[in-house]
Amino acid sequence: MLDQTQVSDSSKPSNGVLLPISDEIRRHLLYTFGHDESHVNNNYRYRALAATVRDRVTKKWRKTRELFEQSDQRKVHYLSLEFLLGRSLNNAVQNLDLESPVREALQGYGVDLEEIADQELDAGLGNGGLGRLAACFLDSCANLQLPVVGYGIRYEFGMFHQLIENGRQVEAPDHWLRDGNPWEIERPEDTRTIRFYGHTQRSINEKGEQVSSLVDTHDLLAVPYDMPIPGYKNDTVNTLRLWKASTADVFNLAEFNSGNYTDAVVQMNNAEQISMVLYPNDSSENGKELRLKQQYFLVSASLQDIIAKWVEKNGDDFTKFGEQNCFQLNDTHPACAVPELMRLLMDEHGLEWDEAWKVTTSCMAYTNHTLLPEALERWSVALFSRLLPRLLEIIYDINAKFLKQVAKEYPGDVDVLRRVSLVEEGDQPHIRMAYLSIVGSFSVNGVAALHTGLLKKGLFADFYKIWPKKFNNKTNGVTQRRWLSHCNPGLRDLLNDTIGDKWEGDLVEMAKLAPLASDKAFQKKWIAVKQENKRRLAEHVLQHTGVEFMEDAIFDVQVKRIHEYKRQLLNVLHVVHLYDRIRRGDTKNMTPRCVLIGGKAAPGYHVAKLIVKLINNVASVVNNDPATKGLLRLAFFPNYRVSTMEIICPGTELSEQISTAGKEASGTGNMKFMMNGALTIGTLDGANIEIREKAGAENFFLFGLDAAGVVDIRKAYDPNGIIAGDEEIRRVMELIEGGTFNKNEPGIFDLLTSGLRNPQDQWVTMADFRSYIDAQQEAGDCYRDKERWNRMSILNSAHSGWFSSDRTIGQYADEIWSAKPLQGS
Repeated sequence: MLDQTQVSDSSKPSNGVLLPISDEIRRHLLYTFGHDESHVNNNYRYRALAATVRDRVTKKWRKTRELFEQSDQRKVHYLSLEFLLGRSLNNAVQNLDLESPVREALQGYGVDLEEIADQELDAGLGNGGLGRLAACFLDSCANLQLPVVGYGIRYEFGMFHQLIENGRQVEAPDHWLRDGNPWEIERPEDTRTIRFYGHTQRSINEKGEQVSSLVDTHDLLAVPYDMPIPGYKNDTVNTLRLWKASTADVFNLAEFNSGNYTDAVVQMNNAEQISMVLYPNDSSENGKELRLKQQYFLVSASLQDIIAKWVEKNGDDFTKFGEQNCFQLNDTHPACAVPELMRLLMDEHGLEWDEAWKVTTSCMAYTNHTLLPEALERWSVALFSRLLPRLLEIIYDINAKFLKQVAKEYPGDVDVLRRVSLVEEGDQPHIRMAYLSIVGSFSVNGVAALHTGLLKKGLFADFYKIWPKKFNNKTNGVTQRRWLSHCNPGLRDLLNDTIGDKWEGDLVEMAKLAPLASDKAFQKKWIAVKQENKRRLAEHVLQHTGVEFMEDAIFDVQVKRIHEYKRQLLNVLHVVHLYDRIRRGDTKNMTPRCVLIGGKAAPGYHVAKLIVKLINNVASVVNNDPATKGLLRLAFFPNYRVSTMEIICPGTELSEQISTAGKEASGTGNMKFMMNGALTIGTLDGANIEIREKAGAENFFLFGLDAAGVVDIRKAYDPNGIIAGDEEIRRVMELIEGGTFNKNEPGIFDLLTSGLRNPQDQWVTMADFRSYIDAQQEAGDCYRDKERWNRMSILNSAHSGWFSSDRTIGQYADEIWSAKPLQGS
């Protein structure tokens, strides 16, 4: 224990000079948190260390903000309803190059960095890939020293905490802010007013022009909290600004004094609901309204924030606003930014329609993340009319002018007008948010080569014909700082000793590994790193699931959001197939296998939650059958999140990327696994295609139909014929349908099995099952040839350079944003 007598008021920093890290930790414990060092737990040690590290960020952060505000070059504002940051401490320690002094300082307390880092709760401000991508992008923007600010919502409760009870998913609150957030700084001076409901009032201004204004609105406040995003070993610290909803009046004093205590605080509660929970269940009308409120809240607060800073510097001259600002819409969630910017420019700053539209369409850019038509957001006109009446008027005006333009190009073609209209007509008309984003943006990009191609040919074909130059591809990437260097220290050290450390800033350097793929001495080191990572993962699985993984088995992993198109169901069908083989004694050439599945099902998604139940029931039967010992294990990892992936990713050997071809926009988990040397078993879907191209077809386990094949087979899809014609598949279905995995719960999986047998099954799972079984056998056979497997593993890592988010962001900056690194960073 450190000597407390060494601490005095003289340990406080003066003149902005920071003390050594050990002294700073001590100072924060005593003066910030009021704790005696001899009676303090690891949670307070974490908070003191976080405050110490943040102090070291602050000077660079302030300098970056000054450069950002003074610069006349184009600034980028990344609008996203999700930012799945995970933990911030290790990321900051790594990027600020503080690992050695931090570890040394913690030794005095008899703890290590990993113990302290485990005290931090994941900032679960996202559902999955979309939010994690946004976090990787912010990291890369800071690494490339680009002038980019992220804007999101400061959800009090993030993605729900997933519990498994009797095999079923149960949702519990994820109160990640319960102990506060030491990484944020409240900026109340930048609070903005957000206005809902009301109606539009027309009047004539002093120039004799008709102007519109909202009256009788329900107003609330958006209070910003800033989090630092440090670049990697440079002087840039960018900002993520998260908005919290509040109200000007804490409660109605008159109601309170009259004894009506409940109603006295209702206004405050209604306001704070907006930033209370990430993505409310929108199966009800109240849920839909709250979700649309969240989306408008984000964009209105963010746009007001940016415009206020513009006006402070330029007045109401918006001539160069589009030239100096770019808004990247991360999916359709921020689509309201298009009409809201129009409203602000016209109603608040007096621009005419044409001038405002020119500004808007010169600075909005839209990224699409889905090929599923049902996932494209649509909001009812009735809801829009009640909640955002002025925005609805503007959307109708945008649509009218757009359709007039289309009618000139396609005279008399009523079908085209109907297909591209921003308003989907019918008994209950809806606003098509993706179409609004396309019409209002100068750039529309997909996130993988296949995805972008399918957008052009299918989902947005009409728009592509109108604006072919507007569409472009930006294949996703992930940051190697978190997803290799931080999460896989053993491999990081091996790489640094072998090829140097430049890969941490430029992943293309990984190509230097390729010549070593067949080097037996290097393979031996590679295997040692992987085995240690597998040991750590096996301990983690045992701790959280009670399932014991055999460390000599192949670690076969699928972790991602539970959805029918991602086909966790196909994975568990294969486990049942292996179990059937074991029961029949057909174990010749069977490679021992440990299958790990993890992910959360949306609370209102019944089928996905039923898939979770099936996985857990199959696991219970398989793992408790003595015949499977040493051959097969299945575990469902509960509450999958970023910090869990940091353990799973390095220990994985076979990466399951098995979505129905033509359904996954990109995927990013596939890239993380590839970087860490996992081999992919997958379909030709999303970024899998590019992964296979980079790694080499011989280093990828391909199965299933391609996107065109999926479309073609649906014309005469006969899953029951496939089942009847393949004895092994038939046996799998008989085991499930016969109640082997639900003896005490008859019929609970009938919905899943009937879906598999349905000729209208859009995921065509049975069409790919035989090919999947064969590819899995190939993977198992390959695994037994250790030299071959490890050569393939090394080559996957060596060719992962393309999948760095640094490359992706470099393309955004050059080809969409026209953004340059901040001078002086």
